[in-house]
Amino acid sequence: MSTVPDPRPSGPKPALVFDDPLDQQSSDDTDRGWGERPSGDSAADLKRFLDEKPPHHI
Repeated sequence: MSTVPDPRPSGPKPALVFDDPLDQQSSDDTDRGWGERPSGDSAADLKRFLDEKPPHHI
């Protein structure tokens, strides 16, 4: 009897995941994903609003 080497790899086989990717929260589902700043004082919020306001909204 001769022994034949096992052709299967010795490591764990990668698992296939069939979950729905839309069930998971992505980074753009949060304020952080859209570049929102953490809540701060209202004076800074007003300054940012006035700085980013389009000219036709004067």
